[in-house]
Amino acid sequence: MSDHLAVDDRDRLSSLVSEARARGADAADAVLIRATSLSHAQRLGEIEKLERQEAFDLGLRVFRGKKQAIVSSTDFSDAALSELTDRALAMAAAVPDDPYAGLADPDQLATDYPDLDMEDPDEPAGEVLVEMARTCEDAARAVAGVTNSDGAEASWGHTAVTLAATNGFAGHYARTDCGVGVSVIAGEGAGMEAEYDFAHAVYRADMEDAAMVGTRAGERAVARLGARRMSTAQVPVVYDPRVAGGLIGHMAGAITGPSIARGTSFLKNSLNTQIFADSITVVDDPHRPRGQRSKPFDAEGIANKRRNLIDNGVLTTWLLDLASARQLGLETTGHAGRGTSGPPSPGATNLYLEPGKVSPEELIADIEAGFYITALMGMGVNGVTGDYSRGASGFWIEKGEITFPVTEMTVAGNLPDMFRALVPANNLEFRYGTNSPTVRIDGMTVAGGG
Repeated sequence: MSDHLAVDDRDRLSSLVSEARARGADAADAVLIRATSLSHAQRLGEIEKLERQEAFDLGLRVFRGKKQAIVSSTDFSDAALSELTDRALAMAAAVPDDPYAGLADPDQLATDYPDLDMEDPDEPAGEVLVEMARTCEDAARAVAGVTNSDGAEASWGHTAVTLAATNGFAGHYARTDCGVGVSVIAGEGAGMEAEYDFAHAVYRADMEDAAMVGTRAGERAVARLGARRMSTAQVPVVYDPRVAGGLIGHMAGAITGPSIARGTSFLKNSLNTQIFADSITVVDDPHRPRGQRSKPFDAEGIANKRRNLIDNGVLTTWLLDLASARQLGLETTGHAGRGTSGPPSPGATNLYLEPGKVSPEELIADIEAGFYITALMGMGVNGVTGDYSRGASGFWIEKGEITFPVTEMTVAGNLPDMFRALVPANNLEFRYGTNSPTVRIDGMTVAGGG
């Protein structure tokens, strides 16, 4: 996105919120999101789509006392924005009070933004994406035992976010994302197994080679052939990095301000207490250069920063926006996110579990019988009690070695108990928005039909 357009967007929003205030709002803020995407899909070497899309959306939030209303539009004409303002003001006059609504005080606002190197200036031509997807699918299909393909995709996107408010804040940032992935099938008839793999990066030059992604997807599909179900047992469970990040995501979801304020989190009484082993650190870093969820300020114009959410096993903070912080009598932590049609809400950014000291092989070396999980299904997590039950597949561990594939299993436990027992390996890689090394949790219940 050009610097000129970014300035135009800031000016447009600043004028819009000033106009809203002049016409009766006590305060206002507005967000404008521009998105450009290029995507290609193919299956068995045949192109199924090659599309380029451009979209933009503007959201206006106005306050009348403690009443707030939010409206959005994709029409930026003067007449449309005037009507948008009228509609927002009318809605704000009619809704109930929200005692926690309101903009940041000027002294809370971010004033110095870090350069996070999030915008790749090189938009790829469509032919580049076609070649990425072709290379990925060809590599997957070349793996012996792969019999079919569900297709490969390659994509590139650019998103620009501009925020302005009557408290004096006006900020802008942009990010890019490039990705490639493939899903293939191994085997025949009732014995078929499907697997996938993908890679994403902010800069296309940082992406993993498409052929490596495809080969890994094919090898994973073939490795699942002959999968069986195991009998119910209590055994150590080892989570592959591809799924281990979900455990950290459950923790992050349980420490968001609204969940704590409502009392609907299994961690509601756990602030400043030890919930992991004292060797565990979980980091949220919105300023990670080229991070997939990096941003220089939050959706309310608040300065954000790297935080150890878990420090030596201790939960150090909630994830707060302004509203939930006010409700809890605390200060915002700068974790607000926002779209154009709803109010801000808190959430993590670049979230990761710091690595441990042993290799994945050492982590499982003493397991006589256990379950190595590579895929999870279902959403069986109770945010109030922490009870955890998910469908799972992967491989059985025998005498410290990963052996045969298993499928149609259920793995169950309770998240507070799981957190206390969690042990990480040393193989952390930054591939997703939430990242984790391989982790081991002893004493979980696994069940199948065997």
